[in-house]
Amino acid sequence: MDYKDVLKQWPVIIPIASALALYGVMGASLPGLQALWLVLALLLAVIASVHHAEVIAHRLGEPFGTLVLALAVTVIETALVLSMMLAANKASATLPRDTIYSAVMIACNGVVGICLLLGGLHHKEQLFRIEGTGSGFAALATLSVMVLVMPLYTISSSEGTYTDSQLIFVALSSLALWLVFVFIQTIRHRDYFLPMESAGDESVHAQPPGLAQTRISFFLLLLSLVCVVGFAKLLSPSIESVVKAYRAPAAVVGIVIALIVLLPETWAAIRAARADRLQTSMNLAIGSALASIGLTIPLVVLACVLLHLPLTLGLETKDVVLLALTFLVGSITLGSGRTNVMQGAIHLVLFASFLFLTLVP
Repeated sequence: MDYKDVLKQWPVIIPIASALALYGVMGASLPGLQALWLVLALLLAVIASVHHAEVIAHRLGEPFGTLVLALAVTVIETALVLSMMLAANKASATLPRDTIYSAVMIACNGVVGICLLLGGLHHKEQLFRIEGTGSGFAALATLSVMVLVMPLYTISSSEGTYTDSQLIFVALSSLALWLVFVFIQTIRHRDYFLPMESAGDESVHAQPPGLAQTRISFFLLLLSLVCVVGFAKLLSPSIESVVKAYRAPAAVVGIVIALIVLLPETWAAIRAARADRLQTSMNLAIGSALASIGLTIPLVVLACVLLHLPLTLGLETKDVVLLALTFLVGSITLGSGRTNVMQGAIHLVLFASFLFLTLVP
């Protein structure tokens, strides 16, 4: 077996090597150079996770494939947030808020923007089904306001917070709305989320993988995602120290967490847009943001209520304005089901504004 044959086995080699590397550095201190190697290992694990998610997606068909990746990444995001909250206690009361807000802005502006821009550059104009994307976008706007904006205006507790009963209501509402969305996505109106066939997309006519290969890919997907969150957790002290050293706002930590956990879906969405499967990109972007709230909030609320952890969900005023602008612009740019380069540029400007105003509030 020559090196070319070995390279062809990279989808299997990378997850196993990443797991061994994670085991080797677990509990060790990370000097600067070693932290850089962990970043590289994290990126390779992300690439492997996207590959195996696409194998599963090809076997299951859309939209089940994108749902698998959204569920796996969101569960890992929740585990990462909760582990950091338990470690820092009161110092991380705003971490879930910052992470969820960042995930929404990254998905709705960053991921959507770059997919529309690259898709427009390669294919001039692309189509997606507004019936599915519009319902997901509306659910996302509703949950975002309930979770991130309403705590600023309730009077039963201090500004920016909910009482335990309010937290439980919001958590159950978030979970219920997400479950309804999954029901229409996978059962009742599955056709709303199916990508339109493209003559240039070879994956449409490719032979689906066998059951054994799909099972192996599912195991390797979970292994890759565990490595992603493991590397992210090991890197989090380095991230926090860099944030403090440069006197950056604490919200930067939430942005970094959201960027890391959304890397697999972002890469998969970009690849789909370049292959003229924009519907898949929309499913990934909107679905991941919706799952980030619909799954993360119930689990975080449960932990906070049972363990009496502090939780501040209300956004700052500038963030409320940016969030409102995102949904207003999104309802306009995505309202026709036809996209071009201009729409991608608009969303990327909003994403750049989010990053800049976080660093320079």
